Amino acid sequence: MFNLLKGKLKSFTEKLRGKAEEKAVLSRKIQVEEAEKPAESNGDLKEVLILPGQQTDALLQKKPKPQAPEELTVVAEKPEQPKKAIEPKAQQLEEKRELVARVRKREKFKGLLRGFVELKEADVLELLSELELSLLEADVSQKTAEEFVQRIKQELLSKKIPKTVDLQEFLRGEIKKILFELTQTEKIDFLSLVKDSKKPFKVLFLGPNGAGKTTTIAKLTKLLKDNGFSSIWAASDTFRAASIEQLEEHAKRLNVRVIKHKYGSDPAAVAFDAVRAAENSNIDVVMIDTAGRQETNRNLIEELKKIERVIKPDLKLFVGEAFAGRNLVKQAREFDSALSVDAFILTKIDTDPKGGTTLSILYELKKPILFLGIGQNYSDIVPFSQEFIIERIV
Repeated sequence: MFNLLKGKLKSFTEKLRGKAEEKAVLSRKIQVEEAEKPAESNGDLKEVLILPGQQTDALLQKKPKPQAPEELTVVAEKPEQPKKAIEPKAQQLEEKRELVARVRKREKFKGLLRGFVELKEADVLELLSELELSLLEADVSQKTAEEFVQRIKQELLSKKIPKTVDLQEFLRGEIKKILFELTQTEKIDFLSLVKDSKKPFKVLFLGPNGAGKTTTIAKLTKLLKDNGFSSIWAASDTFRAASIEQLEEHAKRLNVRVIKHKYGSDPAAVAFDAVRAAENSNIDVVMIDTAGRQETNRNLIEELKKIERVIKPDLKLFVGEAFAGRNLVKQAREFDSALSVDAFILTKIDTDPKGGTTLSILYELKKPILFLGIGQNYSDIVPFSQEFIIERIV
């Protein structure tokens, strides 16, 4: 009995050994076949990281699968793209932010039944956030931007919007309309004012250093000359070196007479003499240039007040740089507080991305902007337009 069991165990063991040997042979055969196959790119990390010009043993032993002809053509023949030129500042923020109301499905369904849509605060949160960013990016002061957004929110939530209109276009139009209303000021037609006033018409130019007062005087003189009005200039900037020579150079080009005294003279006396010369020569307009004063220089501000008392100007124009942002609003407020500015001219609008500072000036000071300087030529001055600025932002 024992011998019978021993024999069966031996037979079973031999069968197991035979099966194990068969598996080993089959495994070795598969390995040999895999090794003999041509190397193919399988997209693994090692192949992806091999750079052009590198050589490795594996690369020499196995020829990589050639790229498709289309890929080779793209790599070999695609021309090098030129570097994008740096765009001028005035073009950098041309793209407007997307102002979209996210109306919920439930409200849309109600709108279909009622024939109109009423917006909820949740529907316009994203739109108002994007609008505020647009205003701030355009240099609208933070205080003004916040007040604009709050007013627009109130107006939009009170609207019953017909279901037949394009909702987003309707909202954009409403925003523009509200901004226009908020920045509305008294209108001044410069040429009509000159025409209808007693001669000579006296214009006093104010503003900080480097804002472009002298160039603006030349531009307005060209505008007046083109419309049949004569001018004379008062070189009342007796403080800044070479200021008189700069004014005389512009005067030669425009064939305009300049009244001047020595440097350090009383600016009010120069302005007084210019007015008397205009009266004696029947000249239409007196343009009074002044030293570029920072609003913190109290002594020079007092000199401006003296000029005002002596000649009683018909128009006091503040000239400032459009891109000065919050600083421009601060300067304008200080000058207005000291001398009650009548209107503003903003220069260098061509270097300002969107001109939002103009909206801050209009809203906070409630005084009109007459012109915008758009370049260095004498003809590069245009009447201010609210629509033009708002359209650049919204």
